[in-house]
This record gives sequence, structure tokens and C-alpha cells, in this order.
Amino acid sequence: MSENILPKAWGSVLDSATFIPVIVKSIERFHDTSWHMEPNSHEFFEMVYIKKGNAVFEISGSPVEIGPNNIIIIKPGQFHKFEVKSQTGCEFIVLSFRLENKFDNQFSGVSLEDFLNFVNKKEWGAFISLKVSHKNEIINLLNRILSERENPEIGSEFLNYLLVLELFVLISRALKMEWENSIKNKSPKLKELIQAAVNYIHNNYERDISLKDISKYVFLSSSYFTRAFKEEVGVSPINFLLTVRVDRAKELLRDTDTKISDIALSVGFSNQQRFNDIFKKYTKKTPLQYRKQNR
Repeated sequence: MSENILPKAWGSVLDSATFIPVIVKSIERFHDTSWHMEPNSHEFFEMVYIKKGNAVFEISGSPVEIGPNNIIIIKPGQFHKFEVKSQTGCEFIVLSFRLENKFDNQFSGVSLEDFLNFVNKKEWGAFISLKVSHKNEIINLLNRILSERENPEIGSEFLNYLLVLELFVLISRALKMEWENSIKNKSPKLKELIQAAVNYIHNNYERDISLKDISKYVFLSSSYFTRAFKEEVGVSPINFLLTVRVDRAKELLRDTDTKISDIALSVGFSNQQRFNDIFKKYTKKTPLQYRKQNR
């Protein structure tokens, strides 16, 4: 298979993700107003993309109006039914999927790490909705997946597998953008997320965490998170993290006889030289000078 068919992102997804999306079935259908569906639920996720027409989903008792270029992702175990509203009928694509553990082939109710870190947030309830344009990459991939599943040629199964992975990467990004947009004008919610990030730093400062790890924890892009964090806290996330590490190091230098090299490791620095440089930058003293002056 030529290299241009395999984006680099797929390699990292395959390497890092414990659970890989597996399509259970895919269908492309057209229904008119005479069609009726009884409430039902599935043990897998169900993604519905409306190509034409309008309909109403009722998902766990909540009505959801959907139209062209709407995507609904229904979580497992949620009772739902579908009613066509437009007189000209409704055309849609359905992908049913679940997530397989690539190490033992067991199925899980959860998804790719990034995807479900977001999906599992309670405020999204029984389903997730997205609005996309008809030229969106997600729509192109949905159509390619349907086409490839009907292709009997050698390699189609593997290519379809990769297309599904790319689909989930794109959905993850779209959901992340939706999440970011939903909180930009919600000051209390944003304050709550920044506080969650602060707590995360306090609870994990001794680990080798990065800006990416912290922003990922609250499902924000690094750039937006850095800006919002600085506005709320007064310093950048990394400066805050280093301050927490230095403050803890001060306590250990003052109150214990622990070796400076061991203190460096215990507060999250990979080596003593890096610790010495940061400590001096923040305190104007070396760790040894600080210890001698404060014992």
C-alpha cells in the first residue's frame, strides 16, 4: 500500500490507543413519513448522519430535531426511536460500532482515549450531536467507509479499518472544538475547568507532566487553555507548575535531610541540573544556598 494512503497520525493512534473502533454494521437508507420505528437500544454506539430531510430522534425521553448535515452519536444502552418529519422523506447513513481491546479482543463500552475522555462527561447525557457541512472531512469518510465495505478487492478490509480510525480522530477533533466553543462564553464553567487544571497540577506535579497533559485533562487545545489559564490565574500553566514544584522543593530542603538530587526527582524534574536552574530562577538562590540559609 502506498505511503500517501497511510497518514502518520494513524501510526500513533494504533500505538497509543488501547481500544480500537470496530464497525458492527453500516447502512444507508431512505424513509418517508409512513415509516415508524419502535423504541430500541443497542449494546454498541450508533452514529447517524442525516444527508437529506428532517427527522426527530427521541433518545432516553429527550426529543432531538435533526436536519441535513446533522450527526447524532447515541451511547450504548440508550432507548431511542426515529420519526421522519419532512414530506419528501429522509435519507441517512448509520454506522454502528463498538470498541475492541487490541490486546485481548475483548469489547468495551468505551472508545479511543481522547474521544471518550470527552464523550463520558456527564453533561452530554445519552447522546452527542454535531453540525457539519456537506463538504466536511467526516462526511467524506463516512461515504468512503460505506463504499469500501462493499468493495471485494484485496486490502479493502484493512483500508476500511484505517478509514474508521481516521473517522474517530476527526470526530474527536470536532467534539473538542465543540466543547471549546461551548465554554468560551460561560465564565463559571471556564473557571471550573481552570480550577480542575489547578487541582490536576497539585496532584501530579511530581510526575513528568507537560502543557499537553494538563490541557488534555480538561479537553481544551493547548493554545486556548494557556490563554484562559493565564487570564484566570495570572501566570501560564507551566509557570504555575514550576512554582508548585519549587515550593514543594523549598519545604523538603528546609525540613528534611533528603539529598538534593532525590528532591529534584521527587518534585518532577528529570535531573538535578534542570532543578538547580529552575530553582535559582525562581528564588535567586541555588538549592544548597537555600537549605543553608533556612535550616
